Amino acid sequence: MLGTAAVIAALGLSGCQSTSTTSDMIRIDRAQGSEENIASLSAVIAANPQDPEGYNVRGSAYGRAGEFRRAVDDFNTALKLNPNFYQAYANRALVLRNMGKPVEAANDYSAALRINPSYDVAYIGRGNIYRQAGRIDEAFSDFNRAIELDTTDGRAYHNRGLIYQLRGQHDKAIDDFSKAISLSPSSPEPHNGRGISYLALNNDDNAFADFNHAIELNPKVAESWANQALVYERRGDKARAAKSFAHALSLDTKYKPAADGLARTRGASS
Repeated sequence: MLGTAAVIAALGLSGCQSTSTTSDMIRIDRAQGSEENIASLSAVIAANPQDPEGYNVRGSAYGRAGEFRRAVDDFNTALKLNPNFYQAYANRALVLRNMGKPVEAANDYSAALRINPSYDVAYIGRGNIYRQAGRIDEAFSDFNRAIELDTTDGRAYHNRGLIYQLRGQHDKAIDDFSKAISLSPSSPEPHNGRGISYLALNNDDNAFADFNHAIELNPKVAESWANQALVYERRGDKARAAKSFAHALSLDTKYKPAADGLARTRGASS
């Protein structure tokens, strides 16, 4: 049976994986960039060329469509027309983050916060960048601030939970993941996070329930299957563990926890 220390070591990679809930990665929706949609938004801009909101809205549509360069151009125009348009700074930051420019993105979030120090979206976005850069204390401060502002965005609690988890404060992590689940009930990520902390506290049954529910919410997330496999492995059921690890690896061939787990359990899968 895989011991607690070994499981937590294996979960070290799994617990801090960047997912849609935690990393601000845009889910591409090509319909947002359709000719009809862009033509409609462009018509609004043509009728009100000095209104920055039109450029901000079209920029957001371009961003969700994956047209990042065009999105940035629109946000640039919006900010020229209104240098205090803090939402446009945050929207541009999100696109820059998706373009692989975290420093520029963090600068834009900071600019938004200079204009509006109570803008929870910018604290969460900047906190994500800090966390992924290893600037944990600064990230923790940003998530705390968003929570103090009574944010209803589950990402603030989820990401603070990941930091509590990293610090070994699993009871606090579980509380934060539970709050994230209440705010984002359709997201599998906080269930995976909470399950990992349950495992750290040797509460395998609750961990297993969380991982299974994460799979029910989205069966295409490799992390969920690998986490489920770890519980099977802890229970000594290597055959089921191997099958779940293999399924995780089929979803993401580069997911190391699944590859490592399959190597440990492969002989029992038949």
